[in-house]
Amino acid sequence: MASSLKNIVVVGGSYVGKTTAQELARLVPETHRVLLIEPHSHFHHLFTFPRFAIVPGQEHKAFIPYSGIFPSIPNSLRHAVVQARALSVQPRSVKLDREWQGSSQIPFEYLVLATGTRLAEPAGMRNDDKLSSVAYLQKHQNDVKRAKSILIGGGGAVGVQMATDLKEYYPDKDITVVQSRPQLMPGFHSKLHELIKSRFDELGIKLITGARVVVPKDGMPNGGSFDIQLTNGSQVTTEFVILATGQTPNNGLIKDLAPSSSESLINPENGFVRIKPTMQFQDPQYPNLFAVGDIADTGLRKAARPGSAQAGVVARNIQAMIEGRKPEETYPRMPAAIHLTLGMKYNVVFRNPNEAEGQTEPTIIPRFDGQEDMNVEGMWEKLGVQPNGPNQYHL
Repeated sequence: MASSLKNIVVVGGSYVGKTTAQELARLVPETHRVLLIEPHSHFHHLFTFPRFAIVPGQEHKAFIPYSGIFPSIPNSLRHAVVQARALSVQPRSVKLDREWQGSSQIPFEYLVLATGTRLAEPAGMRNDDKLSSVAYLQKHQNDVKRAKSILIGGGGAVGVQMATDLKEYYPDKDITVVQSRPQLMPGFHSKLHELIKSRFDELGIKLITGARVVVPKDGMPNGGSFDIQLTNGSQVTTEFVILATGQTPNNGLIKDLAPSSSESLINPENGFVRIKPTMQFQDPQYPNLFAVGDIADTGLRKAARPGSAQAGVVARNIQAMIEGRKPEETYPRMPAAIHLTLGMKYNVVFRNPNEAEGQTEPTIIPRFDGQEDMNVEGMWEKLGVQPNGPNQYHL
């Protein structure tokens, strides 16, 4: 069914895409509507996946209906969440893998790319539906429970959180973390590595640095004890392997867009979309295309906090363009920060020094208020969904 409304399309409904769509819906005039395109049937609360892949009984809460995204916004009925997978972006339209309102091609006046990065399971899910994703987490919980020894490849946030959760929840298991760099979470001040290493020592977690896990050509063995080769020539005997080895940019949607010069739309060194400080594509022939969050080449750490600030910038710049003004607001630069769990209750807020303000030491705020379900109910409320009881989390 054709609509007289002009479309503003947001591709990707994770943390930053969801926030961008909501910010836009609050600001744009009644002549426009916001369409959030997302293949997942439910919002994926990624921050809980490392915990829920280990601890049973909470996994249904990690997948939240999108039904509450727009209802709290005035005139919300004109906006929509489109459950579909975007296949390609053209200068004025986006192609979907299925029809929506009679067409698989959606025209737009503005488009915001919020596709983020791909994460390996269990940090990210390969399935789009809730039931399959819940089943995967439950299987992972059972595999973890059976294994007496577990090797984690990767010393970023996911690897650190899973290691500390595993060792605290299953203190008798042998847990080893293999990290390619000399320190854990190398994007942060060295004091975070020191803090995590102290926690590893306290729990009895083994750490191997300067090496990577060599993944066998036929995949990881299933069941029993086996040897895993490392790139430093050594090997580790284990019964289960968890790979937590980084992020791959989801940049394939713009592969058919031709740049106006020899410079690619994508930074070849890291795979992220080149942007102006206004979050518009850097290429001047695409002023109506924006990138936000993890997929944008901002130079900032890939995280929800800086991405949420960028969402507001994008919304206000698109509002300015609709009103005939020049988009002038630029995204804020901020030091890397993280809220990191280091066990079931112990967690820490860590922020790198703000060198622009003359800081030389990081901010470290330890907490001991962690909950087994990571306070996931709060995310349901932020998404406008109010569960009326335990069974509601299965929606």
